[in-house]
Amino acid sequence: MKSNTSGFVGFPDNDPDSDIPVDDENLLKNRPILDRIIVISAGVIANIVFAYIIIFAQIVFVGLPVQEAFPGVIVPEVRPFSAASRDGLLAGDVILSINEIELPKTVPNSVSKVVDIIKKNPKSVVSFKVNRGGKDFLINVTPDQNMDGSGRIGVQLSPNVRILKEKPKDVLQAFSFTGREFWGLTFNVVDSLKQTFLNFSQSASKVSGPVAIIAVGAEVAKSNVDGLYQFAAILNINLAVINLLPLPALDGGSLALILVEAIRGGRKLPLEVEQGIMSSGFTLVFVLGLFLIIRDTLNLDFIKDL
Repeated sequence: MKSNTSGFVGFPDNDPDSDIPVDDENLLKNRPILDRIIVISAGVIANIVFAYIIIFAQIVFVGLPVQEAFPGVIVPEVRPFSAASRDGLLAGDVILSINEIELPKTVPNSVSKVVDIIKKNPKSVVSFKVNRGGKDFLINVTPDQNMDGSGRIGVQLSPNVRILKEKPKDVLQAFSFTGREFWGLTFNVVDSLKQTFLNFSQSASKVSGPVAIIAVGAEVAKSNVDGLYQFAAILNINLAVINLLPLPALDGGSLALILVEAIRGGRKLPLEVEQGIMSSGFTLVFVLGLFLIIRDTLNLDFIKDL
């Protein structure tokens, strides 16, 4: 079983040196199916409860993150020696229109619209109306051409939104905000995990281990301490969801074996079969964890600079 800190918790059942009789009714393996399900699920439940508490604390002390949209598209970064840099776009500019096509706040796909127009106009002048420091400017940019024939100007783009913090007026509203945020984050975690499995060949390189997670947490702490609440909540929800997967060495794997036992009318799988399944799972998790730790360590900025 995993604790909410993702550490493994052992039971006397697994201790070969234990002097407890193998038929002792208090051993976990000899308990009724429902008892075992409750015990094995404790780590997952702890992660979920801890995530909820973190979100509640965020709502009370920081407020509920509320996204407010504004017209246009933000340019957070302009790459050196790019078409955008050459023709006068600057980081922090807000693109209000492109080729006289307005980008109001009501349009959810403004970023993709800008990208599409740029891609369709390699080596052709594209007119941008930008807001910079409260003043509007017209800037003409000629996109460079990619190898595939599409245009590029060398910028990062993001929706023009601001995150406001709304504090609850009373305890009931605090719980309402917490529930809304908790289920929203849970849906995003489950959906991301689903997309990872459905497109594993494309997303495998993005799977992160403990080193990368710690590095991300450090970056969040440096940029915005308030973001640590959400980071910690997402981390706990991730642990809960992943731990429920029916894979050997995870709590979900143990629950799957109990489910098989229930389907078989209370008859367990042969001991050697269960041990083989779990030991292979432990080996797989260990090898995968070691690989992710080594890969993520080598990708740390200060390691790359050595």
